[in-house]
Amino acid sequence: MNLTENRLVAATGLCAAAAGAIFVGVQINHPPADVAHVVTTDLAVREAAKTVMAVLALAGITGMFLRHRRQFGVLGLAGYVLLSIGYLAMFAVQCIVAVVLPTVARTSPGYVQDFIDGAVGRTPAGDIGRASELFLVSGIGYAVGGLLFGIALFRAGVLARWASLLLAYGTVSVLALSALPDSFSRPFAVPTGIALIGLGISLYRDQRRQAVEVPTDLPVAAGR
Repeated sequence: MNLTENRLVAATGLCAAAAGAIFVGVQINHPPADVAHVVTTDLAVREAAKTVMAVLALAGITGMFLRHRRQFGVLGLAGYVLLSIGYLAMFAVQCIVAVVLPTVARTSPGYVQDFIDGAVGRTPAGDIGRASELFLVSGIGYAVGGLLFGIALFRAGVLARWASLLLAYGTVSVLALSALPDSFSRPFAVPTGIALIGLGISLYRDQRRQAVEVPTDLPVAAGR
C-alpha cells in the first residue's frame, strides 16, 4: 500500500470519527419526534447533520473494510454490505425528514406523524406506503450489519477492539427500542457514536503509522 492510499484510508478514519461525533452531538437536547417540531429550524439543522453523518459513516466503514478485507472473511463482508445498506437507507430517511416532511406537514400533518412514528420504531396509525419498507431496510441493515461488522472487526483485531465490541452492541441494541419508552432512543445512539469515534481514530493512527514507516533492509543497488 503506497503513501497515497495510506492517506486516503486515514482520511476515511477521520470521516468515521466525525460521523461518530455528529451522531452523539445531535442527540443532545433533541426535540420530541412530532409534527410540531418537524417545521422548526432546530430539527431541520439536526436532520441535515444526520444526513452528513450517514455519508461520513459510510465512507468510514468502507475504509475499514477495504484496508482489512483480507482479515474480515465472509462475516465481515456480510456485515459491511448490510451496514452500508442500512446507512444508505438512513440517509434517504433523513433527507425525507429534513426536506419533504416540513412541507407536507402543512397539508397532511397526520401522515407526517405516522411517518415519524415509523421512523423511530413506533407503529404508525395510518398507511405510510413504501416508507415502512425503507424503515425495515434501514433498521435491519443498521442493527444486523453493525453487529456482524463489529464482530468481524473484533475477531480480526486490526482496530481498537473495545470500539469494535461497542459498535456491535450499540447497533444491535436499537432493536430493543420498540419495546422501550421514547426517552431511551437518544441515549441508545451514544454507544454507536463513541464506537465510530474510537474506530475512526484507530484507523487514522494505523494508517499514519504505516505512512511514515520506511523499510531499512532494502538492498542498495550497485553503481555501474
